[in-house]
Amino acid sequence: MTDHGADLLIRAGAVHTLVPGQAPQRALAVRGDRIAAVSADPNGLDHLVSVDTQVHDLPGATVLPAFDDTHTHLIFAALGAHDVPVHRARNIPEFLDLIRQRAAVTPDGEWIRTTTNWQELNLAERRMPSAAELDRATDRHPVLVKRGGHNDVVNTYALRLAGITEDTPVPPGGTIGRGADGKPDGRLIDNALYLVEHLVPAPDRAERIDGLRLASRDYAATGIGTVRDCAVTPEDYAVLLAAREAGALSTRVRALISALGLTSAAQVEDLLDVMEEWRDDFDPWLSVWGVKFGLDGGLEAGATEEPYACDHSFSGMLIWEKDALVDAVEAVVRRGWRVGTHAYGDRAVRTLLDVYERVLDRNPGLPAGTLVMEHGGLAGPEQHARAVALGVPITIQQPLLHDTAEVEEGFWGPERVARLFPARGWVDLGAQVSAGSDFPVGQFGAMRSVWGMTTRQTVIGVKGPEHAITYDEALTLHTTNAARLTGEEHLRGTLTPGRLADITVWERDPARCPGDTLRDFNPTLTFVGGRLVTSTGTR
Repeated sequence: MTDHGADLLIRAGAVHTLVPGQAPQRALAVRGDRIAAVSADPNGLDHLVSVDTQVHDLPGATVLPAFDDTHTHLIFAALGAHDVPVHRARNIPEFLDLIRQRAAVTPDGEWIRTTTNWQELNLAERRMPSAAELDRATDRHPVLVKRGGHNDVVNTYALRLAGITEDTPVPPGGTIGRGADGKPDGRLIDNALYLVEHLVPAPDRAERIDGLRLASRDYAATGIGTVRDCAVTPEDYAVLLAAREAGALSTRVRALISALGLTSAAQVEDLLDVMEEWRDDFDPWLSVWGVKFGLDGGLEAGATEEPYACDHSFSGMLIWEKDALVDAVEAVVRRGWRVGTHAYGDRAVRTLLDVYERVLDRNPGLPAGTLVMEHGGLAGPEQHARAVALGVPITIQQPLLHDTAEVEEGFWGPERVARLFPARGWVDLGAQVSAGSDFPVGQFGAMRSVWGMTTRQTVIGVKGPEHAITYDEALTLHTTNAARLTGEEHLRGTLTPGRLADITVWERDPARCPGDTLRDFNPTLTFVGGRLVTSTGTR
């Protein structure tokens, strides 16, 4: 390549740079990992072509920046790459048979884990399996069945290993499920997960790296070039570093180191000590974004102002006392890190804004975007205004609503479910809002998320159509707004010279895809840093 040449040239029907006011371009050139030039003339960059230039001449294609998934769990996806694929089951007998098949080839006493991206209402029985049922699949192995990041079901073998009996105290912020006889039924929620999960051996390093290779490629195949992984342990981050070194990542990763399960500022300080070695290790492919806290539960335990529709004595639960969370968040920001906090129900949203307001008052001059609200599921107009006034960014996840609407209506009723993730209200107020999936609770995919935000479709029909946004607004939430959230708007989010060459190529304009076609529409090519990471037909 000459000094003035290009490594990659794409000629297309339209190159949408996402620069406000700029008309679609027709050609884009890449040198190294950066965009070198764009042109309104499809042949306007031909002078950059050399014998070494890779040329894609695609007159009918549309080019967009690669998308960010600003709240997802790549680590979970990677772990699931080798786990029992129970998301394929249609009923509990099939669910158990998949576990039974794995048990047949697993040495006695070794743990069996399942994938996490399934919903019990997709099973014919419309419920989770019990410990007793898991025992019928195998009583020779401890079994860990995960659903999302807040729920486990384990068999009797696993309960016995963990020493969980009817006399086991319930951890603060957690739930131990019990049958009519008072004995544990295998169900564990939120802060009770640790009782069993700390016993599960981590997969070996090679297996985990291969899982990241497969999972990150799957994200990239849907158009996602950067993931913000919102629950990464220090051990997980060490594996990510090894995967980066091995060239196994097909997406960039911005990691939130998990403080889930911690209950005091002193414990958080210990976590921050571990994080010190990563403070100055920014790599365009992999870096630590900050620390992740959880304030309330998920679908079954989000903290609400009004009682649940299914149980008028229950309003979810807050995992932290307000004063303790203020101290813990302060510990993080005083060390120069950012904070993302899970707040799902409206009571949790209000409480988190109270916490953030106190932290901001006591720590004047914090950089913009230091304190982020993850989800903000049931935020209403008053909390919208508070978040904007405080300068608190929000991440929303329409795929989560799409996949779980029926489950959530059972807990919260249809009126509250229709108000979840009110994108229209955030956008109209000028909030710094960005979008993601919350996989494994919601299914990841660039256009799947765009389709959901523009239609408000769910598995049980349209919910809250007044909260829909436009296609162009949805693109912004996954590109320019997402890059701003990570503090990288100077590097990513638009297709302009000097920025990283994170590019997706679509066989036709997604904006013109009819109806539900957009939901499952994937790019033909995805480039990250100028490197082709997926193309149609690759895994």
